[in-house]
Formats: sequence, C-alpha cells, structure tokens
Amino acid sequence: MKLALILPLALVAFIGVARAEEADDFREANKTEAETFNARMYAGTPGKTAYACFVRRYDAEHLARHPKQKVASMKLLVSAESDSEDKQLHNSFRIGFRYRHRSGDFDSSGSCHHTVLTKKADEIRLGCGVDCEGGGIGIALSKDDKSAIVRLESVRIWLHNQPTEDEDRTLVAGSDDGIFRLDRTDTSECAALATDRKELAALRHK
Repeated sequence: MKLALILPLALVAFIGVARAEEADDFREANKTEAETFNARMYAGTPGKTAYACFVRRYDAEHLARHPKQKVASMKLLVSAESDSEDKQLHNSFRIGFRYRHRSGDFDSSGSCHHTVLTKKADEIRLGCGVDCEGGGIGIALSKDDKSAIVRLESVRIWLHNQPTEDEDRTLVAGSDDGIFRLDRTDTSECAALATDRKELAALRHK
C-alpha cells in the first residue's frame, strides 16, 4: 500500500500537477517514448549536447485579460548531455523570468529525471525538480513542437545567478501562474541563462 502512494507523491512536484491523485493519470515513459520526445524537444536526435530555447514576453493585452498573473516574461532553456559512463542522455532545465510588479531578474534550475506520459497517451512531459526539495516544473510540447507548455505548483527561485543566496524565495502558482506557453526561438535568446563560456558559445552559434 505504501509503495502505491510513494510514486504519485514523488511525481507531483516534478510534473506540475496540483494533487497526488492527478499523478495517477501518468505513467513513466518507456525508452522509445522518451527518445521520441527528446527528438521533438531538440528538433532532431540530440548528440553529445543539445539545447532548446523557449521565450514569452506577455503584452499589455494579455496581462489585462489575466490581472492575477504575476509573471511578465519568461525564458526556458532545456539542455541535454550524454554521459560517457552510463551512456544515457541527461536533461536539465533553467528558467529566467521577471515579475509584473517587482524589479529584478529571477532564475531557477534543476534536473529532469522523469519522462512521463498520460495514460491516454495524449501528452508527454519532462518532470524536472530543483534540489533540496525546491519543487519543480513539468515541460510538455505543443502538437506542432513550436511551443513549450510549462506547468508548476511551486518552485524555488533566486536572484539571477545567485542560487546560494540566503533569502528563501518561491514562485507559487496562482490562478494565472500555473501554466505558461512559451514559444520556441533561437537558442541565442537564452544566452543569459548560460552557466559557463563553453555553453554560452554553443547557444550563440546554434
């Protein structure tokens, strides 16, 4: 009985669902399903490294229709790296965003250890988590692969490039901040999210 509860609870934070019972609608994707999704995410079979960038800057009209939305703009960088030891592809994410009524740039990042599929097979998501019980996000793709659908309930955030800052900050989903549709764009648009010069060069020359 305990095992049946552990799996949904473990997945809740990482796939962007609100309640444990919603996680019952998902199952772990098999190898073929995960590889197919990775090829969609990176617009081709990923090599040793791969990147995908998605961006949304919400205009005044959109924000007027969603008065409770806290986020004014968001960037998502999804990265893949092939491990030479285990021969597996490891996905990770980084988001950068600005609040609507607060100054400053904020980040979050983590690893994506789960690829899950709805039991109806109508959506597949990467389940991504932030270390130290920092919550997480679920990342799906639109049918045409031109947009990323980001779902979250709660995720730890920090001021841009300051992941070790002392202040504990969290982006919590409200009525208008639980789902974000971001448009695929050139990886250079996500250059600000790069963590080192090698990655920065790769993003700028894609």
